[in-house]
Amino acid sequence: MLKIFIDADACPVKREVYRVAERHGLEVTLVSNMSMWTPQEEWIHLEVVDGQFDAADDWIVEHVAGNDIVISADIPLASRCLKKGALVLGPTGRAFTEDSIGDALATREIMSHLRDMGTVTGGPAPFGKMDRSRFLQSLEEMIQSVRRGAS
Repeated sequence: MLKIFIDADACPVKREVYRVAERHGLEVTLVSNMSMWTPQEEWIHLEVVDGQFDAADDWIVEHVAGNDIVISADIPLASRCLKKGALVLGPTGRAFTEDSIGDALATREIMSHLRDMGTVTGGPAPFGKMDRSRFLQSLEEMIQSVRRGAS
């Protein structure tokens, strides 16, 4: 059965995932370093992991299976999940794929280096309505693709 895992600590689209998952009858697991409010539904689970670096990422990678969907903006986590056959979607609606993950990892490294040098001081653009809309559309397409067996 298709499951959705959310890297939940800073995820801005949890409510959207709940709505889509409920409509499709999917199980959702939020993985976080701290307790958080979640709707009291049998199909929504919260997994609180210890605060060690990458503990949430490690938990997701350990439990994700092929064709599950992972919601995360974390590029190294996306790469690890793709290797297990999962599909990965960022909160802005960007799907990470085997074809795109190398470029995403390289860009992440370059940006980290530029930040370390002080050349780049800002972060990503603020999350907006268009990001939310693009996310909902991409999530719906991803679920339909898995259900058709086309992933």
